[in-house]
Order: sequence, then C-alpha cells, then structure tokens
Amino acid sequence: MTQYPEVATQELIELIGKPNVHIVDVRQADAYNGWPLNGEARGGHIKGARSLPLKWTSYMDWIEIVRAKGILPHHTLVLYSYHDNNSIQVAELFAKAGYSNIHIYKNFVKEWTTDTSLPMDALPRYQQLVPASWVKQVVDGYTPAELKGKDVLVLHAHYRNRDAYLSGHIPGAIDMDTLALEAPETWNRRSPEELKKAFESHGITADTTVVVYGKFMWPDNTDEFPGSAAGHLGAIRCCAIMLYAGVKDVRVMNGGFQSWKDAGYEISTVDVPKRAVADFGAEIPASPHLFVDTPQAKKMIADADADIVSVRSWEEYIGKVSGYNYIEKKGRIPGSVFGNCGSDAYHMENYRNLDHTIREAGEIKDIWHEAGIVPEKRLAFYCGTGWRGSEAFYNAWLMGWPTVSVYDGGWFEWSNDPDNPYETGIPGKN
Repeated sequence: MTQYPEVATQELIELIGKPNVHIVDVRQADAYNGWPLNGEARGGHIKGARSLPLKWTSYMDWIEIVRAKGILPHHTLVLYSYHDNNSIQVAELFAKAGYSNIHIYKNFVKEWTTDTSLPMDALPRYQQLVPASWVKQVVDGYTPAELKGKDVLVLHAHYRNRDAYLSGHIPGAIDMDTLALEAPETWNRRSPEELKKAFESHGITADTTVVVYGKFMWPDNTDEFPGSAAGHLGAIRCCAIMLYAGVKDVRVMNGGFQSWKDAGYEISTVDVPKRAVADFGAEIPASPHLFVDTPQAKKMIADADADIVSVRSWEEYIGKVSGYNYIEKKGRIPGSVFGNCGSDAYHMENYRNLDHTIREAGEIKDIWHEAGIVPEKRLAFYCGTGWRGSEAFYNAWLMGWPTVSVYDGGWFEWSNDPDNPYETGIPGKN
C-alpha cells in the first residue's frame, strides 16, 4: 500500500482556501452535515471541505462524481475521515485515476474538533435530516436525549402504491399515501380540516416526532402514475406539508429507504396497523408562511426582493414538454427563476447524490447563487404540482434560509387559468 504524506493541523490551516487545494471529507454524508457519529467534540466538517464518502467509491462512475465537483488531477488533495484506513482507500483510487498530490490528515477527531478556534461548518438544521443509523436506534428502542417523553412515529410515504410499503419497509413503520395530505383535483395541500383528520387517523399530533422516508423505484414517465415510483420525493412533500400544518418535529431519513437497505438493516413486510389519536392538538396551519398560493406568487413576481423559483427540468422551463401526462399547456411562469431539478418531473438529480442523500449544501448554494437565488430574498419554490418544489424548499429550510416557501399551485394551477400569462423558449432569445 502506498504511503501518503501526512498533513499536520497547522499545515492544514495554511492550506484552507488556497487555489486548487481541496480538503476532502470521506466520512458518510450525515457526519459531514453535522451528526457527531464517532464521539467527536464538535459535529460537522472542516470549513470548506468537500463531501466525498467512501461509500461512493463502489459506484462505477465514481470518478465522474469527483470531476463534477471540480476536483481535478493537478489539484492538491487532503483527505480525512474518522478512520485513517478509509482515507487511504480513497487515496488509492485517486492515485489510480491519475491524481498525484494526495495527502492524509489524521487528527480530525483528536485535534480539529476539540479546538474551538479551528473553523468547522455544518448544515444548520442537520438534526432534521437523520441518518439510517439514528432511525435504527429509535426502532430498536433507544431514545435519544432530545426525544425523551415524546411519541416517535416512523412513516413510509408513497403515492397510491402500498406495494412499495408491503414489499419491504423499516420495521414498525406505518404507511401514508401522499393523497392523504394533497388533493388530486389541484395537487395542492388539503384543507386544514382534511389535514387534521389525516394526521389524527395516522396517529400524528403536533407533538409527535415524525420520521418520514420513501422508496425510490425508478419512475417512468410512460407509466400511468409515475409518481408511484418516486416515493422519497413524495416523502419530502409530506414533510413540507407537516411543517406547514404544525407538526413541530418532522425528520427526513437522509437517502430514504435506500440508506436503510445500504446499511444492511432488517427489512419488514408486516402491515403495521395505524393507531388513531383523538386530536391533532394545534390549529392548522401553524406555519402558513411556508406555503404561498397564486395571488401571493403574483405579488412576489412583481417584488424585486422576492423570487419564485422554477424547480423543473430545462425542457419544461423552455416549454418543450409539459412534464406531466395530465398537463397540456407547456411553458413557464413569466419572471420565474430557473432552479433546475434534473431530468424530469420525477427526478431530483441536481439536489441529490447518487445514493439519494441530499447534496452538500455548499454545492446547492453555488448553483443557486449563480442563478441569483439568494437567502436575502423571499423565495417560493415551485414545480408542476408541488413535489420537486417541496424538496428544493426543504434544502433551503435545512440551510436555515429565513424566508422560504412552496408555491403550492405551481405550473398546474397557473396554466389552468387562461388569464395567466406564460412564456416559452429560452429567456432573452424570444
């Protein structure tokens, strides 16, 4: 095995921020986000470090991930992890790919996390994005300190696809059809009265800690209901509606069912019965500012300090396709900013890693900043019917951006009103 030069803490301090130098965190994404998974004094990552977990090296296109992050063969790399052998494993792959200036930092836990003068960063609301290992502890009966005395419910979300749940889920999890929280006539969130009834029938109160996840099953736009295979996207939609309604502690399992499966944990096929509660316990909506409707969206378009962000594919944005088999009109809302979800209405590649964990916040911020999407503005994220808009909103919410929301009506509601203007083509070239 190749011996790679070690970097001392003081040397690493001097390297941070230099051109063509990358500090690479090869721990799992959850540790990078802020979870202290190895007893470290401070959770999070070295400020400025990039996330490139060891797990990803098993993917055939690993080197493409590396290049997409702008980490190139002539750059200087400093790798760190909880365990030095993990850093060395990744270093070996870099070396095979033609990278030659590779270093190892071995004192992350012992020196960096214990010295509060050394800069670290974390996702501001990382605790709401939980690792599969945390969910496993809860399922096994261990109660984290912050959950003492609270009811915890693990929820497998799906869209009209109970088979996704019955074919394999986290032990003890109940299922929820997204239709319980959104109406198919409009695809908007349901009325406060309907939401109250749905929560109560699923055993959810405002004080329940809800851990929600879904199962990605390779959506196909030619299917009658493509969203039935986009379960984790539907789960984040449910999370957004719960936050709006007033569930105080909603957590998403990072990566959805894929993370549970990748960890090798037990999978159940038991149909767990739902245990209804008598009262949700709060007035709905408790956080109405998290969703906006068409009249508010129109005001935001006219406001220089606000933006509505189109979290759609490029082909949808320029009006080449509508994106949905039930939406006829093609185009975009005039004045909307392109927030590029990825390839189509049921994929969020530009907001996720290959294992469906949420992409590192710094990369999303950079993409958004280039498009003029910044935390200083009031933002409403939208798509066709609310799912992708909810996931982009959730990213911004996790980052602690102060005035973010979902434009619930999206292209479906906007395009159904013949009085609403719309555009097609590439902006500025029409």
